[in-house]
Amino acid sequence: MVFTKRLREGIRRGRITCSVRIWTRPHVKAGGRYPMDEGQIVVDSIVPIGLADITHDLARESGFSGVQDLLETAKHGRGDNVYLIRFRYLPPGAWDVQRTVAVDRKERPTASRPQPSSDSRAQLLRRIRSIKPKRLPIKAKGPR
Repeated sequence: MVFTKRLREGIRRGRITCSVRIWTRPHVKAGGRYPMDEGQIVVDSIVPIGLADITHDLARESGFSGVQDLLETAKHGRGDNVYLIRFRYLPPGAWDVQRTVAVDRKERPTASRPQPSSDSRAQLLRRIRSIKPKRLPIKAKGPR
């Protein structure tokens, strides 16, 4: 996913977590990772919506001053399908908890499976912190 330069700082800081795109077909998929600057954008969901669903609040949440400003940026091709994309930014070296939860369950994440809630993230972190490393047996020293 490519974002206009004026939105990138808000995305990196986590203030902007959604985008409205007008495409002929989806160009991203839920669970996909896409480079942005030195980090990555992880797509949480992509949902088809109508133009009437684009409100002033959604435009502000997407980092624009209003609906007209958003539409001028979102409509840059010949597409007519409107998509609402929810995402998060992972800075370089960040650990993606959601991927780890799926790997822990020996499953691959899919678009249809709901993402773990913040409660399950907290539970995962508590489990990780509570694991104690196994102690190795101490070998008795014999006579030299």
